[in-house]
Order: sequence, then structure tokens, then C-alpha cells
Amino acid sequence: MGAGAVSETTIIDRGRGPEIAGTRITVYTILECVQEGWRPDLIAFWYHLGKDQVDAAIRYIEEHKEEVTADYEKIMERITRGNPPELQAKLDAAHERLQAMVRERRRSKVQEVHHEGHSGGQ
Repeated sequence: MGAGAVSETTIIDRGRGPEIAGTRITVYTILECVQEGWRPDLIAFWYHLGKDQVDAAIRYIEEHKEEVTADYEKIMERITRGNPPELQAKLDAAHERLQAMVRERRRSKVQEVHHEGHSGGQ
């Protein structure tokens, strides 16, 4: 870039959908804010973005409205559906294993404290 050149914020896709370059904030996040009536300066403040970054995302949304809207609707449908039963069963089993480990660790700690309190005293 030469002297006086202005860097332009770009929208990139690293596999998670279009996002503001240099961030992990997708245009879908910005779309939700815009749909809720947020002003660009408020979006910039809450997401620690520059106004140029928010403007680039809004411009991208406007220029790719059909695609962005369709993809956003698919994302929301997926969230509403939740996890497939086989995945949810795996997640539930992993959560139960974690809870069992936490209970065992707490039990061990209580026993350690109990034994320390009774050792060495006459």
C-alpha cells in the first residue's frame, strides 16, 4: 500500500461462514444485531470492532442478502432442532463420566482433609 492508501476491511470465509477478517465474528452475528435495530456504532462498541468493520459486514449482507438470509435460516433451524439423538447420547454419557470424576475427586479431597485432621494429634 502506498502513502495515503486506505486499508479496506474484508469479509472472508474460513469454513464457518463469512466473517470479518481478523476476527471470529460472522456476518450472521452482525445480521442479528441489525435485525434487532442496533446502530452500527453500538455494534462496533459491543463487539470491539471498528466502524469500518461493521460497515463492511453490513455492506456484505446487503450485497449477498439472499445467500446470507438463506444460510442464517439454516443455522437457526439447526439450532432449533438440537443435536441428533446419537450425538446427544454420546454427550450425555460424557457428561455423566465427568460428573462421576468430579464426585470422586471431591470424595478423595474430603477423605484427605479428614485424615489430616486426625493425624499426629495426642
